[in-house]
Amino acid sequence: MTMPNMTGDQLASKMMAIRPDIPIIIYTGYSELMTEERARALGIRGFAEKPVIMKDMARIIRTVIDKS
Repeated sequence: MTMPNMTGDQLASKMMAIRPDIPIIIYTGYSELMTEERARALGIRGFAEKPVIMKDMARIIRTVIDKS
């Protein structure tokens, strides 16, 4: 979520404005501003918080790809 010049949700919104079908996963540390529910409301298809176990990340990626 924290990057120079914009947040991850702002980047995701800009990307989806260009290509609405792009599958986006937000991967963030603790954030009071971004929750899984908020991410889904924005059209983001996957959400993970740090730390994440690789098996769980693989499951999230597979789920997002399969729904695309």
